[in-house]
Amino acid sequence: MDTLPNLSRRAFLVGSAAIAGGVAFGSYGHAQQAASAAGAVNPLAAGLGPDSATFNPWVEISPSKITLIAQHCDIGQGVGSIQTILIAEEMDLDPGQFEIRFAGPSPAYFNTGFADEFSGFMAPDRSEAAEKARAATYEWLKGAGLQMTGGSSTIPDSYKKLRVAGAVARETLKAAAAKRSGIAVADLRTEAGHVILPDGTKIAYVDLAAEAAKIPPVMDVGLRDPSQWRMIGKPMERLDIRSKVTGEMKFGIDETMDGMVYAAVRLNPNKGQPIKSYDASKAQSMPGVQKVLKISNGVAVIASNSWYAMKAAEAIDCVWEPAKYPAEQADHWKVLGETFAPEFLGKQWRNDGDIGTALNEGTTLEAEYRAPYLAHQPLEPLNGIGIVTDKGMEIWVSHQSPQAVQFNAAGAIGIKPEQVTFHNLWAGGSFGHRLEFENVKVLAEIANQMRGTPVKLVFSREEDFLQDIPRQIAMARCKGGVKDGKIAAADIQLASTMPLNGLLERTTGAVPTDPDAQLAVGIWNVYYDIPNYRATSYEARGLSPCTTWRSVGASANGFFTESFIDELIHAAGLDPLKARIEMCKIPIYRKILETVGEMADWKGPLGNGKGRGVAFVEAFGTAVAEIIEVTATEKGIKIDKVWVAADVGKVVDPINFENQVQGGVVWGLGHAMNCELTYANGAVQQTNYNHHEAMRMYQCPVIEVRGLENDYTVRGIGEPPVPPVAPALANAIFAATGKRIREMPFNKFIDFV
Repeated sequence: MDTLPNLSRRAFLVGSAAIAGGVAFGSYGHAQQAASAAGAVNPLAAGLGPDSATFNPWVEISPSKITLIAQHCDIGQGVGSIQTILIAEEMDLDPGQFEIRFAGPSPAYFNTGFADEFSGFMAPDRSEAAEKARAATYEWLKGAGLQMTGGSSTIPDSYKKLRVAGAVARETLKAAAAKRSGIAVADLRTEAGHVILPDGTKIAYVDLAAEAAKIPPVMDVGLRDPSQWRMIGKPMERLDIRSKVTGEMKFGIDETMDGMVYAAVRLNPNKGQPIKSYDASKAQSMPGVQKVLKISNGVAVIASNSWYAMKAAEAIDCVWEPAKYPAEQADHWKVLGETFAPEFLGKQWRNDGDIGTALNEGTTLEAEYRAPYLAHQPLEPLNGIGIVTDKGMEIWVSHQSPQAVQFNAAGAIGIKPEQVTFHNLWAGGSFGHRLEFENVKVLAEIANQMRGTPVKLVFSREEDFLQDIPRQIAMARCKGGVKDGKIAAADIQLASTMPLNGLLERTTGAVPTDPDAQLAVGIWNVYYDIPNYRATSYEARGLSPCTTWRSVGASANGFFTESFIDELIHAAGLDPLKARIEMCKIPIYRKILETVGEMADWKGPLGNGKGRGVAFVEAFGTAVAEIIEVTATEKGIKIDKVWVAADVGKVVDPINFENQVQGGVVWGLGHAMNCELTYANGAVQQTNYNHHEAMRMYQCPVIEVRGLENDYTVRGIGEPPVPPVAPALANAIFAATGKRIREMPFNKFIDFV
């Protein structure tokens, strides 16, 4: 693949620690490195039953069943299915022949998929320096044992290593069959969970478990040519879809346990602050209530079911410590506006050419853009089951970071992380919500006061909204210059709260000292040939804590950059799509823009109240281009159709790929149209879906998707479709109405039908 010839000369190459690398992870990385210093042993080996075998951390076979381990949690994106299909492809298993279990905490499950994102080089850069940085980052991840689901990293992490895991299991089972039968391994084959002898005799894998356990795993294996694949790259039914459609699937909220009691909480809505006092006299006499417990930042009610517990929690009269951030929303924006100052400088991520001179020539534009706090709002509210005994704690919860669950649960009740046994569960959505620990910490505190009794905690919908650590609030001040019919300069200055550093601080207890790398995404990785380009981030202090939200920094920054680029293109008198294609000098990225144009049959302005907008953003290594078509009606904007082209190197499951892209578009549209969190008296005002409203079904456009496979490596698709949505919609509205919208949500300025 060709890249810009001067990629390493125009500030595209940043130190490997700058983009969320080893320094950013700090003490957490060192702690995990110490834990895995003796080597990452197979975590399945210790719990094996009689006559059972495991060949690696992903495959376990007993005389009665085959279990495949999904190290990445399934938060609705389908990876519980895809991970095990990758193993099954090489292992010659068919769907229905194995069970799926989520991995427990172990450094053996370190995430290799972060190597590209953390290396500090732009995604398409294949220079020697970039490849060395990726290799070094891989080794750091291996040593750190960082186990996490996020950053659209599951497929990049799993694509090769899980196929290798399946091949190792297959060849070891063949070796066991060869030892039993006396027939050479070369004369054996496998099919549908069996080793097949030359005469057609079939030996089930489960019948070979005891013998396979007695021989060392066969590590010298080859992977099959793609022409032999039965499932990868072909349309397939997700392994979890039937149980979800029929209601048989057990999510975390559905789990039960003998002798269990139910808990609900009332926590300080002023995030991060404790409770001053409370009066629970009314709650204690309500139906089903057994106990009212004080915890660090609020109170918990123990009752005979969740509803009784929630209603009683609502009846408790609480006096809260005030927030440490501004109580009212207007002051949040005021602080953000004041953050564009040297003392808040995070980093100047790019400084190409001579911005100062270029902005004094030709036509100059200035614009300010805003993106609000947003809730994660998964359909399944936070929940979990925990039991504390003198030996430690056992916890059942859906979470994206198993080791961090141990760390935070243990810290909440003063025990060691290794004393916490964690069981991961199917999740009903996350969007970054299940990377935080609101439920984990309070569950540990409650269970510690109910020692020996299993406690099921379920957050009410309102409490889930109130306690959610939101998406970053952000503002961009942009300047640009147009000269001789071309974009001559663009200066993007961003002020924002810190999603990644905030998460790391809450996860580890250590304060990161490096600039928040997610504030660079969407402003530094801009692939247009603009001769004078500067990108700078400023880090706001003293505002609401913030965290990762689907596509993180790019979710706001993509809107800022691609909207302002569109303004500059318009000022230059150019076609929005053709100009982007002309400015994009990376062939595979240019192909994405060309493809989406072909899909939409782009021929310029539509007229008659119709408009099309285009946007192109790369996030987590995956570049996505989107075109949105709208119609301006008497009642408001109608979104007619969306076209999406994305390059992921290899489309593992075409159906799930399409679903993920379509879901990302719907997610992005709903939030751009309607959603924001605002603060009053220190608490968020939006506490349910009717105040933080997604796109309605009747508003949903036709969404056409095409996956390209030109990238040099395999990429993820869970988050990257989101960032181009808001700018493509805003640009389409401008094309239809002549009105520029520079702040989300758009319904503040325009109606939708």
